[in-house]
Amino acid sequence: MSYYHGDAEKFVDLEKPYYWWQCGAFMGSMLDYSHYTGDTSYDPTIAKALLAQMGPNKDFMLPTHFGQEGNDDQAMWGFSIMAAAERNFPQPNPTAPSYLDLSVNLWNSLASRWNTTACNGGLLWQIFASNPNGLDYKNSVSNGGLFQISARLARATGNETYSQWAEKVWDWSKGVGLIDDDYNVQDGASSSHNCTDINPLSFSYTSGIYIYGAAVMANHTGDPKWVDRTERLLEASKSFFSPYDNATNIMYEHACEHVDTCNTDMRSFKGYLSRFIYAASVLVPSILPTVNELLGTSAAAAAKACTGGADGTTCGQKWYVGGFDGKTGLGEEMCALETIQGLLATQATPPLRGDAIKVVREFKATPAAPAAPAASSSSAANSSKRRARRARNV
Repeated sequence: MSYYHGDAEKFVDLEKPYYWWQCGAFMGSMLDYSHYTGDTSYDPTIAKALLAQMGPNKDFMLPTHFGQEGNDDQAMWGFSIMAAAERNFPQPNPTAPSYLDLSVNLWNSLASRWNTTACNGGLLWQIFASNPNGLDYKNSVSNGGLFQISARLARATGNETYSQWAEKVWDWSKGVGLIDDDYNVQDGASSSHNCTDINPLSFSYTSGIYIYGAAVMANHTGDPKWVDRTERLLEASKSFFSPYDNATNIMYEHACEHVDTCNTDMRSFKGYLSRFIYAASVLVPSILPTVNELLGTSAAAAAKACTGGADGTTCGQKWYVGGFDGKTGLGEEMCALETIQGLLATQATPPLRGDAIKVVREFKATPAAPAAPAASSSSAANSSKRRARRARNV
């Protein structure tokens, strides 16, 4: 949390070079930390940040960030707000909507920009003319965000409209080629070329976004086609593991990491892949052995990478080097945190839905640590909690 200077009383934007969207993603990482470890000490700070950014229309469209906010940025905050709703995370402000209602507002805003002027649909990357390059680009993270939030709202509310939208966005993504025949998720395409010029660049987080959306639809609908899609997306995501023969099942960002070209945003992407495939394994158990194989190894490698700095716990970028590589930042900390704490995902309460979703006003106190180690059957989980608590000190 050392990268964030807000607290339970005030929200503060992350310092440069981190954009507003990454703060939303960061709050999602800390929501996971609270949910998986039971350490609720940061919950008031998280709640303050979530509610402070809802904007005048309560849809996470903030005039102060219009210069940089794109559809993908709004979706990143949407993932965090949905997680808060699905976990009955405390919402202490009685004058603000519930997290579920905020998610609906955000979805309405996002879906209203579905653009049929080219490519037969799809969301553009950007929203405002101040980002003109993104106004000619329909990218997978924006459309994957709408797909996943639609799926999660369908499951949470039972409203068939959201399920229909999830189907619609999936069909469009697959039909236009953002998801190829092998279920690799491509970066995007130009509206001016009617989306015939697919950019084959791929990033880990977009795969994760679509994987979890498909898993939610599988759980919600019971339709085997969504299980198949989840499994095939996960199989394709193996391209983000095993960079070298001696680094089997260790995650890396293959578009940039091994050639040292990852920018600040890209250095956080692995964390979202971890977040979403762990979450997917809760809803589609058939993928759990693969997830454990991939992320168990990656978590151990990430822990070895978090041995730098004066405190000996600063996390590096390249997990396949066998230790700390000297590349540090919020992205590196978030990637390690999500990959380590996610080992606890199947032991946590699954995402709630329907009448189980409530508005909770009071914060929970963090339970006291046990006086003695638990039995050996849970020693790995206890070790994961200890590593997560060290890694979360970002």
